[in-house]
Amino acid sequence: MARSGASSGATSQAGIGHYFTPRMRWVIIISAVIFVLLFAYLVVLPYVFMNFIMSKSDFVQPQTVSTTHPVKTMWQGQVHAVGTFHAVQGADLASEVVGIVTKTDFQAGDDVPAGKILIQLRDDSDRAQLDALRASAEEAMQTYKRNVGLAQANAISKQAYDTAVANMKTTRAQAEAQAALVEKKAIRAPFAGRVGIRQVDVGQYIAAGTTLVTLQRLDPIDVDFTVPQQQASALKAGDPVFVTSDAAPGQTFQGRIMALDPKVDNATRNVRVRAQVANPTKILFPGMFATVVTDIGSARSQLTLPQTAITYNPYGDVVYVVGKAKNDKGKDILVVNQRFVTLGDTRGDQVAVVSGVTEKDQVVSTGQLKLKNGAVVLINNSVRLPNDAAPNPIQQ
Repeated sequence: MARSGASSGATSQAGIGHYFTPRMRWVIIISAVIFVLLFAYLVVLPYVFMNFIMSKSDFVQPQTVSTTHPVKTMWQGQVHAVGTFHAVQGADLASEVVGIVTKTDFQAGDDVPAGKILIQLRDDSDRAQLDALRASAEEAMQTYKRNVGLAQANAISKQAYDTAVANMKTTRAQAEAQAALVEKKAIRAPFAGRVGIRQVDVGQYIAAGTTLVTLQRLDPIDVDFTVPQQQASALKAGDPVFVTSDAAPGQTFQGRIMALDPKVDNATRNVRVRAQVANPTKILFPGMFATVVTDIGSARSQLTLPQTAITYNPYGDVVYVVGKAKNDKGKDILVVNQRFVTLGDTRGDQVAVVSGVTEKDQVVSTGQLKLKNGAVVLINNSVRLPNDAAPNPIQQ
């Protein structure tokens, strides 16, 4: 039995030795060494190196920003609003009666005086009936005059006299009613203005209420706009306004506030305001878009910053102020600190700063999104964003 066990162990060792030859053992050892070196190079060494580098304060990567200083300027309070032009007098002319168009006496775009006949409807039969009624009225008047003398002489009864009076008044009223009907067949300009494109042609039958042409008085012209309720108290009738429109690029139209609505809109909490501006060239039309600016109060000194310098947050508006500091090696560095500010009105690219900064502060104007309190910065003011109180868009 002992020889059998020994024989079995020898056979097992011989088998293992058969598979793990000296060459195979060296291959395994070399592969293991290569694996360990590769792991150290790709994982351990970068980790150790980064920890070493990050432990050095000199390695802190500064963020590049641009800066500006608050500037004290004379700030005139203004109200900016969007409005719509309306004609001082404007109407879509329509006929009160039915009829057939016999004449149109205007061209689209003409400036016409008040009272000018623009469209004539057929009225020959109406005029004939008017002549007959006037003749009847004249006869009734003569009868009335004769009966007046007879009544004074007590030659006729009072009933006959009353009948003559009634006939005279009735026939005269009928003639006047017919004259009014004839007048309605002539559609006149109710005021001086500019006519538009006619909606009917000669020979066309029109029904009562049919729109024939529009008539608009263009000079002067009204502009309606709305302002928030908190600004309405600063406006009053007579205040000057300055109006611009993309229909007249580069032109500013000056006018005055005519009236303010005596109520606030429940939905928007805005007040409607109407101003009137001169339009001598008649380039502004009713319905056009308008931008309205009006001054409120007197000019006052204010600190201003570009709007790009402000970081707007729900918990408060913030700016980053640049200051000097030293790192742990004693070297000078620039760091930023958050500072809450109270803002006033905005105008163009600028915003008024009521409190929080002074003229001496150096404020970050661009690059705030990558900053946090105490961040190290590098200033580069080679490129500056616009900071204009009245910017003009450039069309390219």
